[in-house]
Amino acid sequence: MTRNIIQRCSKSGLRMTEQRRVVAQVLETSHDHPDVEELYARALKLDPRISIATVYRTVKLFEEAGILEKLEFGDGRARYEDAERDHHDHLIDMQTGQVIEFVDPEIELLQEKIAQRLGYNLKDHRLELYGVPILRQKNE
Repeated sequence: MTRNIIQRCSKSGLRMTEQRRVVAQVLETSHDHPDVEELYARALKLDPRISIATVYRTVKLFEEAGILEKLEFGDGRARYEDAERDHHDHLIDMQTGQVIEFVDPEIELLQEKIAQRLGYNLKDHRLELYGVPILRQKNE
């Protein structure tokens, strides 16, 4: 990431109110994929006056400005991450909703090869895998 969220907001011409700064700070320190309710709970700890409506509006504003990326993993909750994070893919645990980030050079290479074989230069992609944990036997 070349600049933090607040700097990118300012560069995009967004007016940074104190409550928008709080939401930006929460997002910058998040290492998961929080939804708006989780962002609100975290922001509330920093500013007890913040409303959930403010968090919703701020997230929408940041998304429209290209600062946040909206992720939907089929559980009815929109989650968010910084749009300038390093590339990674996601494995979603269908039982718990846990989202595991990973990078696999073999998968990256294979995607490039497939695009080329089909006559395309790959510019971007998103990979989401959905699974359930493999149950291990106690004797293994």
